[in-house]
Amino acid sequence: MPVPDLFFTMMKEEWRMHSTVFGSRGFALFPVVVATFAFLGSLTLPVFSDVLPHQTAALLALVLFLLMGVMVGSFGLMGREFMNRRFGQASLIAYASRSLPVSERRIFAAFFAKDTVYYILLYVLPFAAGFTAATPFVSLDPMLGLLAFVSLTLAFLMGLSAVCLLSTLYARSVRLLIGAAAVLAVSGIAVSHSGIPVFPPYAFLLDPAPRPLVLALLLILVPAAASVLLVTVDYPDRTKRFRNSLDPIAGRLRRLGSAHFIAKDALDLLRSEGGAGKVIFSFLLPLGLIWVCLRILIRFIPGIDPLVVFAVLLGVISATIYNWLTEFDSFSAYAFLPVEVAGVIDAKLKSYALANLLPLAVLVLAAATSAGGAGSFLPALATFLSVSAYTLAVTVYLTGLYPNVMLYHAGVFLRYVLATSPALLLLIFASLLNPAYGFLSLLLVLPAALLIARGRTRWRAWEMPGY
Repeated sequence: MPVPDLFFTMMKEEWRMHSTVFGSRGFALFPVVVATFAFLGSLTLPVFSDVLPHQTAALLALVLFLLMGVMVGSFGLMGREFMNRRFGQASLIAYASRSLPVSERRIFAAFFAKDTVYYILLYVLPFAAGFTAATPFVSLDPMLGLLAFVSLTLAFLMGLSAVCLLSTLYARSVRLLIGAAAVLAVSGIAVSHSGIPVFPPYAFLLDPAPRPLVLALLLILVPAAASVLLVTVDYPDRTKRFRNSLDPIAGRLRRLGSAHFIAKDALDLLRSEGGAGKVIFSFLLPLGLIWVCLRILIRFIPGIDPLVVFAVLLGVISATIYNWLTEFDSFSAYAFLPVEVAGVIDAKLKSYALANLLPLAVLVLAAATSAGGAGSFLPALATFLSVSAYTLAVTVYLTGLYPNVMLYHAGVFLRYVLATSPALLLLIFASLLNPAYGFLSLLLVLPAALLIARGRTRWRAWEMPGY
């Protein structure tokens, strides 16, 4: 089967899977929601230009799309669980090499092209279109919209191709992955001291010259080609045997209640492909990039303390741990047991509370290593705990046990953004003026408790449609 035929078939398959869950209209409107928020956000650029210069805002947007590419490119790391657990017995084209005379390389090349086009249409193009529509109202050249689209696409594809390569290496050998990561780290340090742009999409946005464009294309095409050449989706068969750890773990957690559910979550996570490492990887990588961006922000706005801002973003990202905890099963697995949806949600929340000790440790480390961190640690701690609880509560209320798919519904995503963005933006800008304003985040605790209480009963009679 030619690659173009595979590509178009995969595009249809992706649409069919999402439209089955949300309906065609609900999923088709998702890019419209992205464009609308990009338009509204762009209108605020002059308002916050003194606090957030245009160049810094552009850098943050590019880093956001770099992270988006990283998340999309994680397919190689999560491939087996993604197929077996989320799609069950569905026959997907990505595994067609097992039963059809189609090579893995051809399938992966089509898959990479599909993800590139699909997510550019879903995120990058709507975001750039929203920004372009706002340029006449903020005294910017509309041609910046085209430049922004190219730069955002380059940033997205850099993240996608890099993580595709790393996750493909991981599928073959952990040692190979570690070696490649070490080489990349050394290369990055060398490049930073050589005058070559470390982040070519940003350099191209500031100065659209051939050099950063060619460098960005090389950083995209070389890892992508290596991923296609080294790809394997046919994981080697190996028998895994484990001791019965459910009861011992549940025994240690019996004081928390829902002990067996929490133990099951832990075992699902630890025994899945990549184990807890994939959660740490997907969690710490964006946090590291955010911390770097905040350190850059200090150069533009001397004297600010970024710890509370970091705590806000840390709280938002930590809520994605709930997505991981709900990735491995659905309520249908418990349907024949005397178990209610509310009980499963309670157990997931307790598992989340335990896993949330990791981001708490990250916050303590950030406070210990930043100048003046001790003075702003208490408001940062209050901010992290409150934002984490509130963002989690909104997720539970709007998506139940299915956040990984429900957030692609245009209506759900719109409500999620409207419920979280105003409070989070207010906290961020207020804390830039005075870190003590971080204590205002405690006002989010009460609505968080109410949303969780409503969410426990809201999802009793809903099951995600099959594919």
